[in-house]
Amino acid sequence: MKIDPEDNRASLGRRWGVPLGIATGVAGVSVAAVSVLGGIGGDKPLLADPAGNPTGAAASPAPSPTRGSTSGGTGSAPSSTRATSTPDAFTITSATTTPIDAGTVTKILATCLGSDAPRYHAVIATRTPIASQDWDGVVVAVDSSDQYVQCQSKGDKGTSQDSPPTFINDRLWGTGHKIEYFDSTSEPAGQGRYLMLGAGHYTSDIAKITISYGDNPKEYPAVMAGGAFAYAAALSTSHPGPHYAGPSPYVHAYDASGKEIYNQEKDPQFTDHQ
Repeated sequence: MKIDPEDNRASLGRRWGVPLGIATGVAGVSVAAVSVLGGIGGDKPLLADPAGNPTGAAASPAPSPTRGSTSGGTGSAPSSTRATSTPDAFTITSATTTPIDAGTVTKILATCLGSDAPRYHAVIATRTPIASQDWDGVVVAVDSSDQYVQCQSKGDKGTSQDSPPTFINDRLWGTGHKIEYFDSTSEPAGQGRYLMLGAGHYTSDIAKITISYGDNPKEYPAVMAGGAFAYAAALSTSHPGPHYAGPSPYVHAYDASGKEIYNQEKDPQFTDHQ
């Protein structure tokens, strides 16, 4: 169920996760304004509410379309293959994250980034609500040039789907884009249970980011800090099957007034390829 960064043809028929706005990247943000999370300093991370109260502006998503590769490291475009939404019922059992302490985050970045680690400091560092074989957390870090990295964690060890791990630094911000995607992935976490997580970047006019799953309009808050966002959820299904595709996660963004100003289902970089 892991997303292979070298597979440019990944689709929901055999894998699932949020696609990436490929050939896009990171807009500069002020590092001085970054709220460091996960015990690194500053405020604690916003915890995703397991109740996930939906906002009034959100409309019910249409059946989940097929998405493209979910790795930022390959520079692949969204897949043009289309698939129908999965008929399997699922439940998001939790979307609550908890902070990772500063000492552990240092170790995660060191094992993930190697000699590049001293250049980065974490802006998001959270444990996921469920652990898979390989992952139990996610750390997003930034350097003095406002360039980002994303590392998945297992205990105090960090790994990246990108090669090199700093690859996402080189992507260019897409003109007119409000949301750009880093890496997103999913893994089995026991019989009928799955961990799904992802991260990305947002423009300064966005005040709130939420995630919905599949055809369910309920939205779960993402963790936001330093111009980056991350989400994680525990999913369960009574009918996983050997090739369970799972629901597509959809990103929604809102301005300070509560108006939805971005909906991934309507994003041309994805809909134009369907």
